[in-house]
Amino acid sequence: MVTNILITGGAGYIGSHTTEILIKNNKNVFIVDDLSTGFKRLVNNKAKFYRVNILNDKKIKEIIIKNKIDSIIHLAAVLSVGESEKNPKKYNKINVTGTKKLLKSIKNTSVKNIIFSSTCAVYKDGFSKVNEKTKLAPSSVYGKTKLTCEKLIKVFCKKNRLNYGILRYFNVAGASTSGKIGQINKGDQLFKNLSLEIKKKNPVFKIYGNNYETKDGTCVRDYIHVSDISDIHHKILLKIDKNDTSKILNCGYGKGVSVYDVIKEFRKYANKNLKIRNFPKRKGDMIKVISDNKKLKKFIHWKPRYNTVGKIVKTCLNWERNLR
Repeated sequence: MVTNILITGGAGYIGSHTTEILIKNNKNVFIVDDLSTGFKRLVNNKAKFYRVNILNDKKIKEIIIKNKIDSIIHLAAVLSVGESEKNPKKYNKINVTGTKKLLKSIKNTSVKNIIFSSTCAVYKDGFSKVNEKTKLAPSSVYGKTKLTCEKLIKVFCKKNRLNYGILRYFNVAGASTSGKIGQINKGDQLFKNLSLEIKKKNPVFKIYGNNYETKDGTCVRDYIHVSDISDIHHKILLKIDKNDTSKILNCGYGKGVSVYDVIKEFRKYANKNLKIRNFPKRKGDMIKVISDNKKLKKFIHWKPRYNTVGKIVKTCLNWERNLR
């Protein structure tokens, strides 16, 4: 039975939304985060917070034992494709070594289930729609580190008889409809950066690459609302625990949306003009990636709640208005 859940990176964007859903479902949530990219203000006051680095396996083991943790949601990571190309050592240290340290801390404890946040960046570029059997050939350092972590977790869980859920996120965006939590830190996230830019008096947005082989020349992604991805964490955790099983699952809506499509929606809902400046393509960016989510829908009978770009945009704009 899932009762006590530890979330690594729980003070971050996805972690805070996942905590919100777990607490609503009467789970005991414990958060480990060193606040290097997370924010204390995003930590739910009903969760127990520990300011600990993911590399500190001894301290994390103490927390697991003290709180009788039965399940772990491993979100702690660095996430920028562009940055990973410039600083691969950082990505290998935090993502790969961090995961190794976490697995070391789990061994011979009460932990039965692990949910891991992977990414669609593990897939080979050039496929318009990918399922879980599509060739794995990440083009970025970020994607390579995540694929390495997947392999580490599968081997560890098989050897130690644990259940795992490896969730290959597509592009997570949006904010809680409560307006109380959302994305604070900037990076490669299209929706966040557009939300910030469109607040300006004369907004101008940079597009990296407008000559891809897509319908309008810009990258195509499959965006999923953060509250839907958080709900998926909860449902999959319960299912792998109940069925004593493990799964690798694509987490997206199965819809391709271009950068220009997203910009149109921001212009519409913000009721504001937004100028565009085009820049060269960035190394590591995928051309087009869309999820085949049939396996996910079948496993947890999943029905998304926010599966239009407009719904995601509205929650982004609402969060930015409330952000102080």
